[in-house]
Amino acid sequence: MQQLLAPIEQFLACSTPERWIDKAKQNESLTTLLIDHCNCELKAAQTAMFLVRKYAVDKASGEQLLQWAKPFEDFVYKKDRDIEAFLNRDVKKNDLIGELVCKPGFAHGADLVDKMVRLIKEEFHHFEQVLAIMHQRGIVYENRRAGRYAKGLMRQVRTHEPATLVDKLIVGAFIEARSCERFAKLAPYLDDELNRFYVSLLRSEARHYQDYLTLAENIANADISERVAHFAAIEAELISSEDSDFQFHSGAPAQ
Repeated sequence: MQQLLAPIEQFLACSTPERWIDKAKQNESLTTLLIDHCNCELKAAQTAMFLVRKYAVDKASGEQLLQWAKPFEDFVYKKDRDIEAFLNRDVKKNDLIGELVCKPGFAHGADLVDKMVRLIKEEFHHFEQVLAIMHQRGIVYENRRAGRYAKGLMRQVRTHEPATLVDKLIVGAFIEARSCERFAKLAPYLDDELNRFYVSLLRSEARHYQDYLTLAENIANADISERVAHFAAIEAELISSEDSDFQFHSGAPAQ
Protein backbone atom coordinates (compact mmCIF):
# COMPACT_ATOMS: atom_id res chain seq x y z
CA MET A 1 0.00 0.00 0.00
CA GLN A 2 2.78 2.42 0.88
CA GLN A 3 4.44 1.88 -2.51
CA LEU A 4 1.18 2.85 -4.20
CA LEU A 5 0.52 5.82 -1.93
CA ALA A 6 3.99 7.42 -1.89
CA PRO A 7 3.77 9.09 -5.34
CA ILE A 8 0.15 10.07 -4.70
CA GLU A 9 1.01 11.74 -1.40
CA GLN A 10 3.80 13.59 -3.18
CA PHE A 11 1.44 14.64 -5.99
CA LEU A 12 -1.25 16.00 -3.65
CA ALA A 13 -0.45 19.28 -1.91
CA CYS A 14 -2.20 18.33 1.35
CA SER A 15 -3.54 15.35 3.23
CA THR A 16 -7.19 14.80 4.03
CA PRO A 17 -8.04 16.87 7.15
CA GLU A 18 -8.44 14.91 10.39
CA ARG A 19 -11.85 16.54 10.84
CA TRP A 20 -13.06 14.85 7.64
CA ILE A 21 -11.71 11.48 8.80
CA ASP A 22 -13.34 11.92 12.23
CA LYS A 23 -16.67 12.56 10.52
CA ALA A 24 -16.23 9.79 7.95
CA LYS A 25 -15.52 7.05 10.50
CA GLN A 26 -18.78 7.67 12.38
CA ASN A 27 -21.37 4.96 11.74
CA GLU A 28 -24.01 7.49 10.71
CA SER A 29 -21.75 8.79 7.91
CA LEU A 30 -21.46 5.44 6.13
CA THR A 31 -24.72 5.72 4.18
CA THR A 32 -23.77 9.16 2.84
CA LEU A 33 -20.28 8.00 1.88
CA LEU A 34 -21.44 4.88 0.05
CA ILE A 35 -24.14 6.73 -1.91
CA ASP A 36 -21.70 9.47 -2.89
CA HIS A 37 -18.94 6.98 -3.69
CA CYS A 38 -21.33 5.07 -5.96
CA ASN A 39 -22.16 8.29 -7.82
CA CYS A 40 -18.48 9.23 -8.07
CA GLU A 41 -17.67 5.96 -9.83
CA LEU A 42 -20.32 6.60 -12.47
CA LYS A 43 -19.27 10.23 -12.93
CA ALA A 44 -15.68 9.11 -13.44
CA ALA A 45 -16.80 6.73 -16.20
CA GLN A 46 -18.98 9.40 -17.82
CA THR A 47 -16.17 11.98 -17.76
CA ALA A 48 -13.75 9.59 -19.43
CA MET A 49 -16.38 8.63 -21.99
CA PHE A 50 -17.03 12.30 -22.81
CA LEU A 51 -13.33 12.86 -23.46
CA VAL A 52 -13.13 9.88 -25.81
CA ARG A 53 -16.28 10.88 -27.70
CA LYS A 54 -15.30 14.54 -28.01
CA TYR A 55 -11.66 14.21 -28.92
CA ALA A 56 -10.72 10.74 -30.06
CA VAL A 57 -13.34 8.75 -32.02
CA ASP A 58 -15.68 9.09 -34.98
CA LYS A 59 -19.45 9.52 -34.70
CA ALA A 60 -20.30 5.82 -35.07
CA SER A 61 -17.84 4.93 -32.34
CA GLY A 62 -19.34 7.64 -30.16
CA GLU A 63 -22.72 5.95 -30.54
CA GLN A 64 -21.18 2.63 -29.48
CA LEU A 65 -19.93 4.29 -26.32
CA LEU A 66 -23.38 5.71 -25.59
CA GLN A 67 -24.90 2.24 -25.95
CA TRP A 68 -22.29 0.90 -23.52
CA ALA A 69 -23.34 3.51 -20.94
CA LYS A 70 -27.09 3.17 -21.55
CA PRO A 71 -27.90 0.56 -18.84
CA PHE A 72 -26.12 2.67 -16.23
CA GLU A 73 -27.73 5.93 -17.30
CA ASP A 74 -31.17 4.31 -17.52
CA PHE A 75 -30.72 3.06 -13.96
CA VAL A 76 -29.61 6.46 -12.66
CA TYR A 77 -31.57 9.01 -14.70
CA LYS A 78 -34.70 7.16 -15.83
CA LYS A 79 -34.99 5.65 -12.37
CA ASP A 80 -35.40 2.17 -13.81
CA ARG A 81 -34.06 0.88 -10.50
CA ASP A 82 -34.67 -2.82 -10.37
CA ILE A 83 -31.33 -3.46 -8.68
CA GLU A 84 -31.51 -7.25 -8.94
CA ALA A 85 -32.17 -7.07 -12.70
CA PHE A 86 -29.46 -4.45 -13.19
CA LEU A 87 -26.77 -6.34 -11.30
CA ASN A 88 -27.66 -9.67 -12.93
CA ARG A 89 -27.50 -8.52 -16.52
CA ASP A 90 -25.65 -10.59 -19.14
CA VAL A 91 -22.20 -11.71 -18.00
CA LYS A 92 -20.69 -9.54 -20.77
CA LYS A 93 -22.52 -6.47 -19.49
CA ASN A 94 -19.32 -4.44 -19.06
CA ASP A 95 -17.80 -5.27 -22.43
CA LEU A 96 -17.67 -2.69 -25.18
CA ILE A 97 -19.03 -4.27 -28.34
CA GLY A 98 -16.96 -3.66 -31.48
CA GLU A 99 -13.82 -1.69 -32.27
CA LEU A 100 -13.63 2.07 -31.86
CA VAL A 101 -12.39 4.09 -34.85
CA CYS A 102 -10.18 7.08 -34.08
CA LYS A 103 -10.74 10.44 -35.73
CA PRO A 104 -8.04 11.49 -38.20
CA GLY A 105 -5.81 14.37 -37.23
CA PHE A 106 -5.47 13.69 -33.50
CA ALA A 107 -2.12 12.02 -32.91
CA HIS A 108 -2.97 10.88 -29.38
CA GLY A 109 -6.36 9.37 -30.20
CA ALA A 110 -5.35 5.72 -29.87
CA ASP A 111 -3.60 6.32 -26.54
CA LEU A 112 -6.58 8.28 -25.18
CA VAL A 113 -8.96 5.53 -26.27
CA ASP A 114 -6.80 2.75 -24.82
CA LYS A 115 -6.38 4.34 -21.38
CA MET A 116 -9.90 5.77 -21.05
CA VAL A 117 -11.77 2.65 -22.23
CA ARG A 118 -9.96 0.59 -19.60
CA LEU A 119 -10.77 3.24 -17.00
CA ILE A 120 -14.45 3.33 -18.02
CA LYS A 121 -14.78 -0.43 -17.75
CA GLU A 122 -13.24 -0.41 -14.28
CA GLU A 123 -15.36 2.50 -13.06
CA PHE A 124 -18.55 0.82 -14.32
CA HIS A 125 -17.50 -2.30 -12.41
CA HIS A 126 -16.77 -0.29 -9.25
CA PHE A 127 -20.19 1.39 -9.54
CA GLU A 128 -21.81 -2.04 -9.57
CA GLN A 129 -19.68 -3.26 -6.67
CA VAL A 130 -20.65 -0.31 -4.46
CA LEU A 131 -24.28 -0.64 -5.52
CA ALA A 132 -24.26 -4.34 -4.56
CA ILE A 133 -22.78 -3.53 -1.14
CA MET A 134 -25.44 -0.86 -0.62
CA HIS A 135 -28.19 -3.26 -1.65
CA GLN A 136 -26.97 -5.92 0.78
CA ARG A 137 -27.05 -3.33 3.57
CA GLY A 138 -30.47 -1.92 2.71
CA ILE A 139 -29.10 1.44 1.57
CA VAL A 140 -31.24 3.00 -1.17
CA TYR A 141 -29.40 4.48 -4.14
CA GLU A 142 -29.83 8.23 -4.78
CA ASN A 143 -28.50 10.29 -7.66
CA ARG A 144 -26.21 13.07 -6.42
CA ARG A 145 -25.14 16.23 -8.21
CA ALA A 146 -21.50 17.25 -8.49
CA GLY A 147 -20.31 18.92 -5.30
CA ARG A 148 -18.20 21.93 -4.48
CA TYR A 149 -14.96 19.99 -5.04
CA ALA A 150 -15.48 18.97 -8.68
CA LYS A 151 -17.05 22.32 -9.59
CA GLY A 152 -14.18 24.21 -7.99
CA LEU A 153 -11.60 22.30 -10.04
CA MET A 154 -13.52 22.58 -13.31
CA ARG A 155 -13.81 26.37 -12.95
CA GLN A 156 -10.04 26.54 -13.43
CA VAL A 157 -10.05 24.76 -16.79
CA ARG A 158 -8.90 26.98 -19.65
CA THR A 159 -11.28 27.55 -22.56
CA HIS A 160 -9.02 27.11 -25.60
CA GLU A 161 -7.68 23.89 -27.07
CA PRO A 162 -5.53 21.94 -26.50
CA ALA A 163 -5.30 23.65 -23.09
CA THR A 164 -8.89 22.65 -22.26
CA LEU A 165 -8.15 18.97 -22.79
CA VAL A 166 -4.84 19.15 -20.93
CA ASP A 167 -6.49 20.84 -17.93
CA LYS A 168 -9.37 18.35 -17.86
CA LEU A 169 -6.88 15.51 -17.80
CA ILE A 170 -4.97 17.16 -14.94
CA VAL A 171 -8.26 17.58 -13.04
CA GLY A 172 -8.96 13.88 -13.62
CA ALA A 173 -5.56 13.02 -12.20
CA PHE A 174 -6.25 14.99 -9.01
CA ILE A 175 -9.71 13.48 -8.51
CA GLU A 176 -8.37 9.94 -8.91
CA ALA A 177 -5.36 10.64 -6.66
CA ARG A 178 -7.58 12.10 -3.93
CA SER A 179 -9.92 9.12 -4.19
CA CYS A 180 -7.00 6.77 -3.72
CA GLU A 181 -5.73 8.73 -0.71
CA ARG A 182 -9.16 8.68 0.90
CA PHE A 183 -9.69 4.98 0.33
CA ALA A 184 -6.45 4.39 2.23
CA LYS A 185 -7.38 6.83 5.01
CA LEU A 186 -10.84 5.33 5.47
CA ALA A 187 -10.08 1.63 5.21
CA PRO A 188 -8.72 1.10 8.77
CA TYR A 189 -11.96 2.43 10.30
CA LEU A 190 -14.38 0.31 8.23
CA ASP A 191 -15.78 -3.16 8.78
CA ASP A 192 -13.92 -6.10 7.27
CA GLU A 193 -15.93 -6.21 4.03
CA LEU A 194 -15.52 -2.51 3.27
CA ASN A 195 -11.91 -2.50 4.44
CA ARG A 196 -11.01 -5.24 1.94
CA PHE A 197 -13.04 -3.55 -0.79
CA TYR A 198 -11.47 -0.11 -0.37
CA VAL A 199 -7.95 -1.55 -0.21
CA SER A 200 -8.72 -3.49 -3.42
CA LEU A 201 -9.55 -0.21 -5.18
CA LEU A 202 -6.20 1.41 -4.47
CA ARG A 203 -4.28 -0.15 -7.34
CA SER A 204 -6.74 0.81 -10.09
CA GLU A 205 -7.26 4.34 -8.73
CA ALA A 206 -3.50 4.86 -8.54
CA ARG A 207 -3.14 3.76 -12.16
CA HIS A 208 -6.01 6.02 -13.23
CA TYR A 209 -4.27 9.08 -11.81
CA GLN A 210 -1.05 8.12 -13.61
CA ASP A 211 -2.88 7.53 -16.90
CA TYR A 212 -4.54 10.94 -16.75
CA LEU A 213 -1.26 12.67 -15.98
CA THR A 214 0.65 10.82 -18.70
CA LEU A 215 -1.99 11.76 -21.28
CA ALA A 216 -1.86 15.41 -20.18
CA GLU A 217 1.93 15.49 -20.56
CA ASN A 218 1.89 13.81 -23.96
CA ILE A 219 -0.92 15.93 -25.42
CA ALA A 220 0.56 19.20 -24.11
CA ASN A 221 3.94 18.25 -25.64
CA ALA A 222 5.43 20.71 -23.17
CA ASP A 223 6.20 21.05 -19.49
CA ILE A 224 2.92 20.97 -17.54
CA SER A 225 4.43 21.37 -14.06
CA GLU A 226 3.09 24.93 -13.75
CA ARG A 227 -0.48 23.80 -14.48
CA VAL A 228 -0.13 20.83 -12.15
CA ALA A 229 1.10 23.14 -9.38
CA HIS A 230 -1.82 25.51 -10.05
CA PHE A 231 -4.39 22.73 -9.73
CA ALA A 232 -2.58 21.26 -6.72
CA ALA A 233 -3.04 24.56 -4.88
CA ILE A 234 -6.71 24.82 -5.86
CA GLU A 235 -7.37 21.19 -4.91
CA ALA A 236 -5.63 21.61 -1.55
CA GLU A 237 -7.70 24.70 -0.78
CA LEU A 238 -10.94 22.86 -1.59
CA ILE A 239 -9.91 19.89 0.57
CA SER A 240 -8.60 21.95 3.51
CA SER A 241 -11.28 24.62 3.73
CA GLU A 242 -14.61 24.17 5.51
CA ASP A 243 -17.42 22.55 3.56
CA SER A 244 -21.11 22.68 4.46
CA ASP A 245 -21.84 19.38 2.66
CA PHE A 246 -20.27 16.10 3.71
CA GLN A 247 -19.30 14.03 0.67
CA PHE A 248 -16.55 11.68 -0.42
CA HIS A 249 -14.49 14.57 -1.82
CA SER A 250 -15.68 17.34 0.48
CA GLY A 251 -13.46 19.59 2.54
CA ALA A 252 -13.23 19.83 6.30
CA PRO A 253 -16.72 19.54 7.83
CA ALA A 254 -17.98 22.90 9.03
CA GLN A 255 -17.91 23.26 12.81
